[in-house]
Amino acid sequence: MITLEELKKLRLIHLCIAITFFTSGLTVNFAQLLLHIFLKPFNKQLFRKLMYYLCYSFYCQLVFVADWYAGCTMRVYMDEEDEKKFAGKENVLLIMNHQYEIDWLAGWMISDKMGVLGNCKAYAKKAIRYVPCMGWAWWLAEFVFLNRDYDKDKEIIAKQLKIVFSYPDPTWLLLNAEGTRFTPSKHEASVKFAQERGMTVLKHHLIPRTKGFTTSLPTLRGICPVVYDINMVFKREDKTPPTMLSLLNGKPVDPYLLMRRIPLEQIPEDEKEAAAWLQKLFVEKDRIIDSFHETGSFFKTSGIKEVPFKIYDRRLSSLLNFVGWSTYSLSCIFYYLISSLLAANWIGLITALSVLGIFYWLMGLAINKTQISKGSSYGSNSKKVSTN
Repeated sequence: MITLEELKKLRLIHLCIAITFFTSGLTVNFAQLLLHIFLKPFNKQLFRKLMYYLCYSFYCQLVFVADWYAGCTMRVYMDEEDEKKFAGKENVLLIMNHQYEIDWLAGWMISDKMGVLGNCKAYAKKAIRYVPCMGWAWWLAEFVFLNRDYDKDKEIIAKQLKIVFSYPDPTWLLLNAEGTRFTPSKHEASVKFAQERGMTVLKHHLIPRTKGFTTSLPTLRGICPVVYDINMVFKREDKTPPTMLSLLNGKPVDPYLLMRRIPLEQIPEDEKEAAAWLQKLFVEKDRIIDSFHETGSFFKTSGIKEVPFKIYDRRLSSLLNFVGWSTYSLSCIFYYLISSLLAANWIGLITALSVLGIFYWLMGLAINKTQISKGSSYGSNSKKVSTN
């Protein structure tokens, strides 16, 4: 008899997840478009309220895969006083390390547990908005899309931040200050850049680019009161790699997060001083991650005050949401397949099978895009590494 672990490795199960994800994604995209056309011009507050639920319904399917399907356990270290202010009650700029293939999903997991997943947004490169389903969802949900051209981006940032933080519910905005995901080649270029300029060499991070951060600060003041510094790590000795493929195969990976609340007024207003503050923060973050890898604790050698950890319960809403979407998606697909087969509608049958093949191909493409080895080349050339 096949075991549950073996069942989760079957491509048919993966195909069912892909069908659910992409069918729901296209449905959500269409609903988002209708809101933009028929509601946004007349009632922006209601438009954004409804957009929250559409985005949540789409994003939390991946949270379901991590929480319920793979059974991941997340440990969150946080000061108890910070936690009282933290639970989805305020607008936030997130600064997070960008080292793993699923670090973004770990961010979604904690934001779901805090009740803000539907309003999670990010600074993203402009090309992403053309990616079907997820890219379209982000575009229609008013993410901050950048050209990586400072003269153009500073105007986009000033305009888009006001939109992002005008939502009726608290918004979390992610800034990957390193600019790209950590890889050995990019780290080598980052180390060389730091050595040439007399900067502190980072072991576990790339030298952060400060321009996006400092350009955002004037607009953030008054509409976003805090920065949350997130230090996320997986144990090196874990046998299961922290990848989407591991999760789809039902193998749990357990993230550890240290979260610190930093009021925005603690960050200097002067641009150069603010840039230096960010550089100093990443030196501190590097010590925190190094301490974890060397001692198993964020605190032993980092000099950071020790705080307790908490394991948040999985939310039933992500399970029910996935069950609902999968029932809808799979029933539509298989009803069409069976009807076409019984009616000898070979064109319809071939069309349905082609759609299934496209969904499976898209799933593979999406997994491929998350792999570190297939990541952006941005920052891999030492000549291009910059703090801008």
